[in-house]
Amino acid sequence: MTPAKPAARPSGIPPRRRSGRGGLRAAPYVFLAPFIILFLVFILLPIVLALYTSFFQVKRSGLGFGGTGEKQFVWFDNYAQAFADSAFIESFGRVLLFGLVQVPVMLGISLLLALMFDSAVVRWKRFFQLSVFLPYAVPSVVAALIWGFLYQPKVSPIVEGLASIGISADFLSPDNVLWSLANISVWSVVGVNMIILFSSLQTVPREMYEAARIDGAGELRMALQIKVPMILPALVLTTLFSIIGTLQLFNEPMTMRSVTSNISGSYTPNMAVFSATTLGGDINIGSAMAIIIGLVTFVLSIVVSTMSNRKKGGTQ
Repeated sequence: MTPAKPAARPSGIPPRRRSGRGGLRAAPYVFLAPFIILFLVFILLPIVLALYTSFFQVKRSGLGFGGTGEKQFVWFDNYAQAFADSAFIESFGRVLLFGLVQVPVMLGISLLLALMFDSAVVRWKRFFQLSVFLPYAVPSVVAALIWGFLYQPKVSPIVEGLASIGISADFLSPDNVLWSLANISVWSVVGVNMIILFSSLQTVPREMYEAARIDGAGELRMALQIKVPMILPALVLTTLFSIIGTLQLFNEPMTMRSVTSNISGSYTPNMAVFSATTLGGDINIGSAMAIIIGLVTFVLSIVVSTMSNRKKGGTQ
């Protein structure tokens, strides 16, 4: 017997295609793969390696004359030595004082500029926005070199100008060098924070402004009662970024060391890590210091987030 032929497909009905759901399900992972790989290689792996290294020490024999080094597990001895390092602890106090002054001043200027550019008062907004943002495009090392020139008493036009009116200024003295660094930081990052806050202001419905004007509200009242509360999440975000940037302060003081001797090798926590690992040659102590910096940054970020959430919940 001859096998029966399959029934012919009725005319007008297209052939059934294979489902492409498998490819669609894999598409998000394909797009996420570059980020995941870079995150694992350049963020997660160094953290795990630093955490592993911080629990070991290299014990050398032979009084340092050709003896071999043996890696030993020492539990939290490296962390104890890091906390016993007075220069490292003082560097935390220094950057915390730096942040208590620099972060509010910088965010206040950024918020003020964003509110001005969002209002109907300022003209030529694009020009002024670009002018404020341009310093952010200057690398921090170059910015530190420029300001270092402006701070030096013998060549600075600012110092000479103040001296001509009877004001003696020493921006690089032990008492003023920290605030000179804060000025560089404010000058460098106020523009990018202004852009973040200004972009957030653009998402506020314009109908709210029109209703406020009908009720007789001026620009100042709208800024305080409508605009600032509406962009509170953006303010929290910029605050978190500023705190993280403060604890990671490195380029500016490291560059300014060539200008003044009032900045030590352990002036900031990151500089202390650099001194311990590169100059001191002890990667284990440096790893413990790096983990401590990461934990302090994490705790401060959680505190700021919790406080902002409570404040937001209390206002609702």
